[in-house]
Amino acid sequence: METRAARTTGWVLIETLRNYGVDTVFGIPGTHNLEFYRPLTALGVHPVTTRHEQGAGYAADGWSLQTGKPGVVITTSGPGLLNALSAAGTAYCESRPMILLSPGPARGREFADVGTLHETKDQLGAASAIVEWGRRVQSAEEAVQAVHDAFALFATGRPRPVYIEVPLDLLEEETELPAESLAARAPAAATAPDAAAVAEAARLLAAASDPVILAGGGSRGATDELRALAERLGAPVVTTLNAKGVLDERHPLSLGSNLRLAAARNRARDADVLLVVGSKLGEAELWVDALEARGHVIRVDRVASQLDKNQVAEVGIVADAPVALAAIVAALGDAGAAASEPQRDARVPETLEAVAAECAELSAVNTALADAIAAALPAGAIVTTDSSQIAYWGLLNRLQVATPNSTPYMATYATLGYGLPAAIGSRVARPDRPVFAVVGDGALMFSLQEFITVIEQRLDVTVIVVDNGGYAEIKQNEVDADIAPIAVDLVQPDWAAVADAFGGTGHRVGTAAELDAAVTAAGAAGGLHVIHLPQSTFTS
Repeated sequence: METRAARTTGWVLIETLRNYGVDTVFGIPGTHNLEFYRPLTALGVHPVTTRHEQGAGYAADGWSLQTGKPGVVITTSGPGLLNALSAAGTAYCESRPMILLSPGPARGREFADVGTLHETKDQLGAASAIVEWGRRVQSAEEAVQAVHDAFALFATGRPRPVYIEVPLDLLEEETELPAESLAARAPAAATAPDAAAVAEAARLLAAASDPVILAGGGSRGATDELRALAERLGAPVVTTLNAKGVLDERHPLSLGSNLRLAAARNRARDADVLLVVGSKLGEAELWVDALEARGHVIRVDRVASQLDKNQVAEVGIVADAPVALAAIVAALGDAGAAASEPQRDARVPETLEAVAAECAELSAVNTALADAIAAALPAGAIVTTDSSQIAYWGLLNRLQVATPNSTPYMATYATLGYGLPAAIGSRVARPDRPVFAVVGDGALMFSLQEFITVIEQRLDVTVIVVDNGGYAEIKQNEVDADIAPIAVDLVQPDWAAVADAFGGTGHRVGTAAELDAAVTAAGAAGGLHVIHLPQSTFTS
Protein backbone atom coordinates (compact mmCIF):
# COMPACT_ATOMS: atom_id res chain seq x y z
CA MET A 1 0.00 0.00 0.00
CA GLU A 2 1.46 3.35 -1.02
CA THR A 3 1.32 5.99 1.68
CA ARG A 4 1.61 9.77 1.56
CA ALA A 5 4.77 11.13 3.23
CA ALA A 6 3.76 14.67 4.09
CA ARG A 7 6.09 16.60 6.40
CA THR A 8 3.53 17.59 8.97
CA THR A 9 4.14 19.10 12.38
CA GLY A 10 3.82 15.58 13.75
CA TRP A 11 6.55 14.42 11.39
CA VAL A 12 9.10 17.11 12.26
CA LEU A 13 8.47 16.64 15.97
CA ILE A 14 9.19 12.90 15.71
CA GLU A 15 12.18 13.59 13.46
CA THR A 16 13.62 15.91 16.10
CA LEU A 17 13.25 13.16 18.71
CA ARG A 18 14.97 10.73 16.35
CA ASN A 19 17.86 13.17 15.99
CA TYR A 20 18.33 12.97 19.75
CA GLY A 21 18.69 9.18 19.53
CA VAL A 22 15.16 8.12 20.41
CA ASP A 23 14.51 4.99 18.35
CA THR A 24 11.55 3.56 20.29
CA VAL A 25 8.20 5.02 21.33
CA PHE A 26 5.42 3.55 23.45
CA GLY A 27 1.70 4.11 23.12
CA ILE A 28 -1.51 3.25 21.33
CA PRO A 29 -2.52 4.62 17.91
CA GLY A 30 -5.81 6.50 17.94
CA THR A 31 -8.06 8.57 15.74
CA HIS A 32 -6.38 11.84 16.63
CA ASN A 33 -2.68 10.92 16.91
CA LEU A 34 -2.04 9.33 13.52
CA GLU A 35 0.36 12.06 12.39
CA PHE A 36 2.71 11.04 15.22
CA TYR A 37 2.68 7.51 13.79
CA ARG A 38 2.98 8.36 10.09
CA PRO A 39 6.76 8.98 10.08
CA LEU A 40 7.87 6.19 12.43
CA THR A 41 8.77 3.59 9.79
CA ALA A 42 10.54 6.09 7.55
CA LEU A 43 12.54 7.48 10.48
CA GLY A 44 13.48 4.07 11.88
CA VAL A 45 11.50 4.45 15.11
CA HIS A 46 10.06 1.26 16.60
CA PRO A 47 6.55 1.59 18.09
CA VAL A 48 5.66 -0.62 21.04
CA THR A 49 1.88 -0.89 21.27
CA THR A 50 0.84 -1.70 24.80
CA ARG A 51 -2.69 -2.63 25.80
CA HIS A 52 -3.16 0.31 28.15
CA GLU A 53 -1.60 3.76 28.14
CA GLN A 54 -0.50 3.39 31.75
CA GLY A 55 1.50 0.37 30.66
CA ALA A 56 2.98 2.43 27.83
CA GLY A 57 4.25 4.96 30.36
CA TYR A 58 5.75 2.34 32.67
CA ALA A 59 7.34 0.54 29.71
CA ALA A 60 8.81 3.85 28.54
CA ASP A 61 10.26 4.35 32.02
CA GLY A 62 11.87 0.90 31.98
CA TRP A 63 13.32 1.62 28.53
CA SER A 64 14.62 4.99 29.71
CA LEU A 65 16.40 3.49 32.71
CA GLN A 66 18.32 1.15 30.43
CA THR A 67 19.16 3.63 27.66
CA GLY A 68 19.64 6.90 29.52
CA LYS A 69 17.28 8.57 27.02
CA PRO A 70 13.83 9.90 27.84
CA GLY A 71 10.98 7.47 27.41
CA VAL A 72 8.50 8.78 24.83
CA VAL A 73 4.79 8.07 25.20
CA ILE A 74 2.27 8.81 22.45
CA THR A 75 -1.36 8.98 23.51
CA THR A 76 -4.64 10.03 22.05
CA SER A 77 -6.32 13.14 23.35
CA GLY A 78 -8.53 12.88 26.41
CA PRO A 79 -8.75 9.37 27.87
CA GLY A 80 -5.47 8.17 26.38
CA LEU A 81 -3.51 10.99 27.98
CA LEU A 82 -5.32 10.71 31.30
CA ASN A 83 -4.60 6.97 31.40
CA ALA A 84 -0.88 7.71 31.04
CA LEU A 85 -0.69 10.29 33.82
CA SER A 86 0.01 7.74 36.57
CA ALA A 87 3.20 6.90 34.72
CA ALA A 88 3.99 10.60 34.43
CA GLY A 89 3.44 10.93 38.17
CA THR A 90 5.88 8.09 38.72
CA ALA A 91 8.53 9.73 36.54
CA TYR A 92 8.02 13.02 38.37
CA CYS A 93 8.43 11.54 41.85
CA GLU A 94 11.43 9.42 40.86
CA SER A 95 13.10 12.22 38.80
CA ARG A 96 13.20 10.37 35.48
CA PRO A 97 13.04 11.82 31.97
CA MET A 98 9.86 11.25 29.97
CA ILE A 99 8.09 13.02 27.10
CA LEU A 100 4.35 12.66 26.67
CA LEU A 101 2.94 13.59 23.27
CA SER A 102 -0.75 14.08 22.67
CA PRO A 103 -3.00 15.91 20.25
CA GLY A 104 -5.33 18.48 21.71
CA PRO A 105 -8.36 20.43 20.53
CA ALA A 106 -7.86 22.34 17.31
CA ARG A 107 -6.78 25.94 17.65
CA GLY A 108 -9.75 28.07 18.61
CA ARG A 109 -11.69 25.07 19.94
CA GLU A 110 -10.28 25.13 23.48
CA PHE A 111 -12.97 24.77 26.19
CA ALA A 112 -15.65 24.60 23.47
CA ASP A 113 -17.74 22.00 25.37
CA VAL A 114 -19.60 20.95 22.22
CA GLY A 115 -19.24 17.19 22.50
CA THR A 116 -16.33 16.47 20.17
CA LEU A 117 -14.62 13.08 20.34
CA HIS A 118 -12.39 12.73 23.45
CA GLU A 119 -13.37 16.23 24.58
CA THR A 120 -11.80 17.03 27.95
CA LYS A 121 -12.38 20.15 30.02
CA ASP A 122 -8.72 21.10 30.39
CA GLN A 123 -6.35 18.46 29.09
CA LEU A 124 -3.30 20.71 29.31
CA GLY A 125 -4.18 21.68 32.88
CA ALA A 126 -4.59 18.05 33.90
CA ALA A 127 -1.19 17.06 32.54
CA SER A 128 0.57 20.21 33.74
CA ALA A 129 -0.54 19.47 37.30
CA ILE A 130 1.52 16.25 37.18
CA VAL A 131 4.60 16.93 35.01
CA GLU A 132 7.51 19.36 35.30
CA TRP A 133 6.06 21.48 32.53
CA GLY A 134 3.30 21.18 29.96
CA ARG A 135 2.96 23.16 26.74
CA ARG A 136 0.29 23.58 24.12
CA VAL A 137 2.28 24.62 21.08
CA GLN A 138 0.92 26.95 18.43
CA SER A 139 3.26 26.27 15.51
CA ALA A 140 5.64 23.68 14.12
CA GLU A 141 8.52 25.85 15.31
CA GLU A 142 7.16 25.80 18.86
CA ALA A 143 6.67 22.02 18.74
CA VAL A 144 10.29 21.45 17.73
CA GLN A 145 11.52 23.97 20.28
CA ALA A 146 9.61 22.15 23.00
CA VAL A 147 11.57 18.99 22.19
CA HIS A 148 14.87 20.90 22.36
CA ASP A 149 13.84 22.44 25.68
CA ALA A 150 12.92 19.02 27.07
CA PHE A 151 16.37 17.64 26.30
CA ALA A 152 18.00 20.72 27.79
CA LEU A 153 16.05 20.09 31.01
CA PHE A 154 17.07 16.45 31.09
CA ALA A 155 20.73 17.35 30.59
CA THR A 156 21.05 20.17 33.10
CA GLY A 157 18.07 20.19 35.47
CA ARG A 158 16.15 17.69 37.52
CA PRO A 159 15.08 15.12 34.90
CA ARG A 160 11.31 15.02 35.21
CA PRO A 161 8.54 14.35 32.68
CA VAL A 162 7.23 16.96 30.27
CA TYR A 163 4.05 17.13 28.22
CA ILE A 164 3.76 18.50 24.69
CA GLU A 165 0.25 19.05 23.35
CA VAL A 166 -0.17 19.67 19.62
CA PRO A 167 -3.56 21.03 18.48
CA LEU A 168 -5.13 18.58 16.07
CA ASP A 169 -5.21 20.98 13.13
CA LEU A 170 -1.55 21.88 13.72
CA LEU A 171 -0.52 18.24 14.08
CA GLU A 172 -1.84 17.57 10.57
CA GLU A 173 -0.53 20.82 9.07
CA GLU A 174 2.34 20.58 6.61
CA THR A 175 5.50 22.55 7.32
CA GLU A 176 8.70 23.52 5.56
CA LEU A 177 10.94 23.75 8.60
CA PRO A 178 14.59 23.31 7.52
CA ALA A 179 16.39 20.14 8.56
CA GLU A 180 19.00 22.06 10.54
CA SER A 181 16.33 23.33 12.95
CA LEU A 182 15.52 19.72 13.83
CA ALA A 183 19.11 18.72 14.61
CA ALA A 184 19.98 17.68 18.16
CA ARG A 185 21.63 20.44 20.14
CA ALA A 186 24.65 19.88 22.33
CA PRO A 187 23.81 20.18 26.02
CA ALA A 188 25.16 23.09 27.99
CA ALA A 189 28.56 22.53 29.53
CA ALA A 190 28.43 20.84 32.92
CA THR A 191 28.43 23.27 35.82
CA ALA A 192 31.87 23.48 37.40
CA PRO A 193 31.58 22.96 41.15
CA ASP A 194 32.54 25.85 43.40
CA ALA A 195 36.23 25.40 44.20
CA ALA A 196 35.90 26.63 47.77
CA ALA A 197 33.05 24.22 48.48
CA VAL A 198 35.02 21.32 47.01
CA ALA A 199 38.06 22.23 49.11
CA GLU A 200 35.96 22.40 52.29
CA ALA A 201 34.31 19.06 51.49
CA ALA A 202 37.72 17.48 50.94
CA ARG A 203 39.00 18.95 54.20
CA LEU A 204 36.09 17.55 56.20
CA LEU A 205 36.34 14.14 54.57
CA ALA A 206 40.11 13.91 55.02
CA ALA A 207 39.74 14.62 58.73
CA ALA A 208 36.81 12.24 59.26
CA SER A 209 37.22 9.13 61.36
CA ASP A 210 33.90 7.61 60.30
CA PRO A 211 32.75 9.05 56.93
CA VAL A 212 29.74 7.56 55.15
CA ILE A 213 28.49 8.13 51.60
CA LEU A 214 24.74 8.13 50.98
CA ALA A 215 23.97 7.81 47.26
CA GLY A 216 20.61 8.61 45.70
CA GLY A 217 19.21 8.41 42.19
CA GLY A 218 21.24 11.44 41.10
CA SER A 219 24.44 9.41 41.54
CA ARG A 220 23.62 6.73 38.98
CA GLY A 221 25.90 8.20 36.33
CA ALA A 222 28.86 8.42 38.71
CA THR A 223 29.70 4.77 39.41
CA ASP A 224 33.43 5.09 38.76
CA GLU A 225 33.84 8.37 40.63
CA LEU A 226 31.80 7.18 43.61
CA ARG A 227 33.78 3.95 43.91
CA ALA A 228 37.07 5.85 43.68
CA LEU A 229 36.06 8.23 46.45
CA ALA A 230 34.69 5.47 48.69
CA GLU A 231 37.89 3.48 48.33
CA ARG A 232 40.03 6.54 48.84
CA LEU A 233 38.26 7.29 52.13
CA GLY A 234 37.43 3.76 53.23
CA ALA A 235 33.87 5.06 53.51
CA PRO A 236 30.91 2.66 53.41
CA VAL A 237 28.23 3.44 50.83
CA VAL A 238 24.52 3.07 51.49
CA THR A 239 22.10 3.77 48.66
CA THR A 240 18.46 4.52 48.12
CA LEU A 241 16.48 2.04 46.05
CA ASN A 242 16.76 4.34 43.04
CA ALA A 243 20.55 4.17 43.31
CA LYS A 244 20.75 0.43 43.93
CA GLY A 245 23.90 -0.93 42.28
CA VAL A 246 25.68 2.41 41.82
CA LEU A 247 28.40 0.68 43.82
CA ASP A 248 28.62 -3.05 43.14
CA GLU A 249 26.74 -4.50 46.11
CA ARG A 250 29.38 -7.20 46.52
CA HIS A 251 32.02 -4.53 47.10
CA PRO A 252 33.39 -4.68 50.66
CA LEU A 253 32.34 -1.06 51.26
CA SER A 254 28.74 -1.55 50.12
CA LEU A 255 25.91 -1.40 52.64
CA GLY A 256 23.48 -2.09 49.82
CA SER A 257 20.22 -0.31 49.07
CA ASN A 258 19.23 -0.60 52.70
CA LEU A 259 18.70 3.03 53.67
CA ARG A 260 15.17 2.19 54.83
CA LEU A 261 16.46 -0.29 57.42
CA ALA A 262 17.56 1.08 60.77
CA ALA A 263 20.96 -0.60 60.92
CA ALA A 264 22.16 0.99 57.67
CA ARG A 265 20.24 4.24 58.10
CA ASN A 266 21.66 4.78 61.57
CA ARG A 267 25.16 4.20 60.27
CA ALA A 268 24.60 7.14 57.91
CA ARG A 269 22.94 9.23 60.61
CA ASP A 270 25.81 8.71 63.08
CA ALA A 271 28.69 9.37 60.64
CA ASP A 272 31.01 12.17 61.67
CA VAL A 273 30.92 13.30 58.03
CA LEU A 274 28.03 12.30 55.77
CA LEU A 275 28.32 12.89 52.02
CA VAL A 276 24.89 12.84 50.34
CA VAL A 277 24.99 12.50 46.56
CA GLY A 278 21.88 13.15 44.48
CA SER A 279 19.15 12.41 47.02
CA LYS A 280 16.35 14.50 48.49
CA LEU A 281 16.36 12.26 51.59
CA GLY A 282 12.63 11.81 51.37
CA GLU A 283 10.52 9.88 53.85
CA ALA A 284 9.62 7.23 51.26
CA GLU A 285 13.30 6.30 50.88
CA LEU A 286 14.12 6.62 54.59
CA TRP A 287 10.99 5.05 56.13
CA VAL A 288 11.30 7.70 58.84
CA ASP A 289 10.33 11.37 58.78
CA ALA A 290 13.91 12.67 58.62
CA LEU A 291 17.45 11.34 58.76
CA GLU A 292 18.61 13.90 61.36
CA ALA A 293 22.32 13.45 60.66
CA ARG A 294 24.51 14.10 63.69
CA GLY A 295 27.79 14.98 62.02
CA HIS A 296 28.96 17.32 59.27
CA VAL A 297 26.77 17.04 56.15
CA ILE A 298 28.04 17.57 52.60
CA ARG A 299 25.50 17.47 49.79
CA VAL A 300 26.01 17.20 46.05
CA ASP A 301 23.18 17.89 43.61
CA ARG A 302 22.82 19.39 40.15
CA VAL A 303 19.94 21.57 41.46
CA ALA A 304 20.62 24.08 44.22
CA SER A 305 17.11 23.80 45.67
CA GLN A 306 17.87 20.22 46.74
CA LEU A 307 20.87 21.02 48.92
CA ASP A 308 18.91 21.75 52.09
CA LYS A 309 15.79 19.71 51.37
CA ASN A 310 14.90 17.49 54.36
CA GLN A 311 18.44 17.92 55.75
CA VAL A 312 20.46 21.13 55.98
CA ALA A 313 23.90 20.89 54.38
CA GLU A 314 26.98 22.39 55.96
CA VAL A 315 28.67 22.26 52.56
CA GLY A 316 26.62 22.28 49.37
CA ILE A 317 28.06 21.56 45.93
CA VAL A 318 25.95 22.29 42.85
CA ALA A 319 27.21 20.08 40.04
CA ASP A 320 26.58 16.78 38.32
CA ALA A 321 27.64 13.91 40.55
CA PRO A 322 30.54 12.64 38.36
CA VAL A 323 32.04 16.12 38.13
CA ALA A 324 31.67 16.89 41.83
CA LEU A 325 32.99 13.55 43.05
CA ALA A 326 35.95 13.65 40.69
CA ALA A 327 36.77 17.14 41.97
CA ILE A 328 36.66 15.94 45.59
CA VAL A 329 38.93 12.99 44.80
CA ALA A 330 41.36 15.35 43.09
CA ALA A 331 41.32 17.71 46.08
CA LEU A 332 42.02 14.83 48.44
CA GLY A 333 44.91 13.73 46.25
CA ASP A 334 46.34 17.22 46.21
CA ALA A 335 46.37 17.09 50.02
CA GLY A 336 48.75 14.16 49.78
CA ALA A 337 46.52 11.76 51.68
CA ALA A 338 46.00 9.11 49.01
CA ALA A 339 46.29 5.55 50.29
CA SER A 340 48.49 3.02 48.52
CA GLU A 341 45.67 0.46 48.75
CA PRO A 342 41.93 1.07 48.93
CA GLN A 343 40.86 1.39 52.53
CA ARG A 344 38.25 -0.87 54.09
CA ASP A 345 35.66 -0.39 56.80
CA ALA A 346 35.68 -3.19 59.38
CA ARG A 347 32.13 -2.39 60.51
CA VAL A 348 30.48 -3.12 57.16
CA PRO A 349 29.99 -6.88 57.81
CA GLU A 350 28.56 -6.12 61.24
CA THR A 351 26.10 -3.62 59.78
CA LEU A 352 25.06 -6.03 57.04
CA GLU A 353 24.42 -8.76 59.61
CA ALA A 354 22.17 -6.36 61.49
CA VAL A 355 20.39 -5.47 58.24
CA ALA A 356 19.78 -9.17 57.51
CA ALA A 357 18.37 -9.69 60.98
CA GLU A 358 16.12 -6.68 60.55
CA CYS A 359 14.84 -8.00 57.21
CA ALA A 360 13.97 -11.32 58.81
CA GLU A 361 12.23 -9.58 61.69
CA LEU A 362 10.18 -7.40 59.37
CA SER A 363 9.03 -10.35 57.29
CA ALA A 364 10.64 -13.75 57.67
CA VAL A 365 8.36 -15.14 54.95
CA ASN A 366 9.26 -12.56 52.33
CA THR A 367 12.95 -12.70 53.28
CA ALA A 368 13.00 -16.46 52.71
CA LEU A 369 11.14 -16.09 49.42
CA ALA A 370 13.47 -13.29 48.34
CA ASP A 371 16.55 -15.39 49.09
CA ALA A 372 15.15 -18.25 47.03
CA ILE A 373 14.31 -15.95 44.11
CA ALA A 374 17.67 -14.19 44.24
CA ALA A 375 19.48 -17.54 44.22
CA ALA A 376 17.48 -18.70 41.19
CA LEU A 377 18.00 -15.60 39.05
CA PRO A 378 20.80 -15.63 36.47
CA ALA A 379 23.78 -13.31 36.78
CA GLY A 380 23.31 -9.89 35.24
CA ALA A 381 19.52 -10.04 35.19
CA ILE A 382 17.36 -6.94 35.11
CA VAL A 383 14.68 -7.43 37.76
CA THR A 384 11.69 -5.11 37.74
CA THR A 385 9.36 -4.98 40.71
CA ASP A 386 6.12 -3.47 41.92
CA SER A 387 5.01 -1.93 45.18
CA SER A 388 4.57 -5.49 46.48
CA GLN A 389 5.70 -6.92 49.79
CA ILE A 390 8.06 -9.33 48.06
CA ALA A 391 9.88 -6.28 46.66
CA TYR A 392 10.12 -3.80 49.52
CA TRP A 393 10.19 -6.33 52.36
CA GLY A 394 12.52 -8.76 50.68
CA LEU A 395 14.01 -8.84 47.22
CA LEU A 396 15.28 -5.27 46.99
CA ASN A 397 17.22 -5.82 50.19
CA ARG A 398 18.40 -9.38 49.59
CA LEU A 399 19.24 -9.31 45.86
CA GLN A 400 22.75 -8.00 45.15
CA VAL A 401 23.35 -6.23 41.84
CA ALA A 402 26.53 -4.94 40.25
CA THR A 403 25.25 -2.03 38.16
CA PRO A 404 22.67 0.75 38.56
CA ASN A 405 19.23 0.50 36.97
CA SER A 406 19.25 -3.29 37.32
CA THR A 407 16.12 -3.17 39.51
CA PRO A 408 13.62 -0.70 37.99
CA TYR A 409 11.31 0.38 40.80
CA MET A 410 9.42 3.45 42.03
CA ALA A 411 10.11 3.89 45.72
CA THR A 412 8.31 7.21 46.14
CA TYR A 413 5.25 6.91 43.90
CA ALA A 414 4.89 3.25 44.94
CA THR A 415 2.40 2.31 42.27
CA LEU A 416 0.91 -1.06 41.42
CA GLY A 417 1.07 -2.31 37.83
CA TYR A 418 4.61 -1.07 37.17
CA GLY A 419 6.66 -4.27 37.16
CA LEU A 420 5.46 -6.08 34.02
CA PRO A 421 5.42 -3.11 31.61
CA ALA A 422 8.75 -1.88 33.01
CA ALA A 423 10.15 -5.32 32.20
CA ILE A 424 8.85 -4.96 28.64
CA GLY A 425 10.59 -1.62 28.18
CA SER A 426 13.77 -2.93 29.79
CA ARG A 427 13.90 -5.94 27.50
CA VAL A 428 13.23 -3.85 24.38
CA ALA A 429 16.19 -1.68 25.39
CA ARG A 430 18.49 -4.49 26.55
CA PRO A 431 17.89 -7.71 24.63
CA ASP A 432 21.36 -8.81 25.77
CA ARG A 433 20.29 -9.17 29.42
CA PRO A 434 17.78 -11.57 30.96
CA VAL A 435 14.73 -9.71 32.24
CA PHE A 436 12.43 -10.72 35.08
CA ALA A 437 9.46 -9.09 36.76
CA VAL A 438 8.96 -10.14 40.37
CA VAL A 439 5.56 -8.94 41.58
CA GLY A 440 2.75 -9.76 43.95
CA ASP A 441 -0.54 -11.23 42.79
CA GLY A 442 -2.46 -8.04 43.55
CA ALA A 443 0.01 -5.91 41.61
CA LEU A 444 0.14 -8.17 38.56
CA MET A 445 -3.60 -7.91 38.02
CA PHE A 446 -3.11 -4.18 37.34
CA SER A 447 -1.18 -4.92 34.14
CA LEU A 448 -2.21 -8.44 33.18
CA GLN A 449 -3.12 -7.30 29.66
CA GLU A 450 0.53 -6.59 28.91
CA PHE A 451 1.24 -10.34 28.70
CA ILE A 452 0.08 -10.05 25.10
CA THR A 453 2.52 -7.18 24.50
CA VAL A 454 5.36 -9.52 25.47
CA ILE A 455 4.06 -12.06 22.96
CA GLU A 456 3.47 -9.52 20.20
CA GLN A 457 6.91 -7.94 20.60
CA ARG A 458 8.53 -11.41 20.70
CA LEU A 459 10.30 -10.64 23.93
CA ASP A 460 11.91 -12.94 26.46
CA VAL A 461 10.38 -11.90 29.80
CA THR A 462 9.79 -14.07 32.85
CA VAL A 463 7.26 -13.01 35.47
CA ILE A 464 7.51 -14.47 38.98
CA VAL A 465 4.21 -13.84 40.74
CA VAL A 466 4.39 -14.24 44.49
CA ASP A 467 0.86 -15.05 45.57
CA ASN A 468 -0.07 -14.08 49.13
CA GLY A 469 -3.79 -14.20 48.45
CA GLY A 470 -4.50 -10.54 47.84
CA TYR A 471 -3.54 -7.24 49.45
CA ALA A 472 -1.73 -8.72 52.44
CA GLU A 473 -0.15 -5.53 53.73
CA ILE A 474 -3.44 -3.62 53.64
CA LYS A 475 -5.06 -6.55 55.43
CA GLN A 476 -2.47 -6.20 58.18
CA ASN A 477 -3.04 -2.44 58.24
CA GLU A 478 -6.72 -3.09 58.81
CA VAL A 479 -6.01 -5.50 61.63
CA ASP A 480 -3.61 -3.00 63.22
CA ALA A 481 -6.34 -0.34 62.99
CA ASP A 482 -8.85 -2.70 64.66
CA ILE A 483 -10.81 -3.13 61.42
CA ALA A 484 -12.09 -6.57 60.54
CA PRO A 485 -10.37 -7.48 57.24
CA ILE A 486 -12.51 -6.28 54.35
CA ALA A 487 -11.98 -6.12 50.57
CA VAL A 488 -8.42 -7.47 50.75
CA ASP A 489 -8.73 -11.25 50.27
CA LEU A 490 -8.81 -11.63 46.51
CA VAL A 491 -9.97 -14.42 44.24
CA GLN A 492 -7.00 -15.74 42.28
CA PRO A 493 -6.93 -16.94 38.68
CA ASP A 494 -4.98 -20.01 37.65
CA TRP A 495 -1.87 -17.97 36.90
CA ALA A 496 -0.08 -20.68 34.94
CA ALA A 497 -3.18 -21.27 32.80
CA VAL A 498 -3.48 -17.53 32.18
CA ALA A 499 0.06 -17.49 30.81
CA ASP A 500 -0.73 -20.44 28.55
CA ALA A 501 -3.86 -18.69 27.28
CA PHE A 502 -1.83 -15.66 26.23
CA GLY A 503 0.58 -17.88 24.27
CA GLY A 504 3.26 -18.10 26.94
CA THR A 505 4.25 -20.85 29.33
CA GLY A 506 3.00 -21.18 32.87
CA HIS A 507 4.81 -22.88 35.74
CA ARG A 508 3.47 -23.87 39.16
CA VAL A 509 6.18 -24.15 41.79
CA GLY A 510 6.20 -24.79 45.51
CA THR A 511 9.85 -25.32 46.44
CA ALA A 512 13.19 -23.62 45.85
CA ALA A 513 14.29 -26.51 43.65
CA GLU A 514 11.17 -26.21 41.49
CA LEU A 515 11.72 -22.45 41.25
CA ASP A 516 15.31 -22.98 40.10
CA ALA A 517 14.15 -25.44 37.47
CA ALA A 518 11.41 -23.13 36.19
CA VAL A 519 13.79 -20.16 35.90
CA THR A 520 16.31 -22.33 34.03
CA ALA A 521 13.62 -23.62 31.69
CA ALA A 522 12.38 -20.10 31.00
CA GLY A 523 15.87 -18.93 30.12
CA ALA A 524 16.40 -21.85 27.76
CA ALA A 525 13.06 -21.58 25.96
CA GLY A 526 12.62 -17.80 25.76
CA GLY A 527 9.33 -16.00 25.28
CA LEU A 528 6.80 -15.23 28.00
CA HIS A 529 7.01 -17.35 31.14
CA VAL A 530 4.91 -16.92 34.27
CA ILE A 531 6.06 -18.67 37.43
CA HIS A 532 3.34 -18.91 40.06
CA LEU A 533 4.85 -19.04 43.53
CA PRO A 534 2.16 -19.41 46.23
CA GLN A 535 3.50 -18.01 49.46
CA SER A 536 1.61 -20.50 51.60
CA THR A 537 2.83 -23.54 49.66
CA PHE A 538 6.42 -22.37 49.55
CA THR A 539 6.61 -21.71 53.28
CA SER A 540 4.58 -24.67 54.53
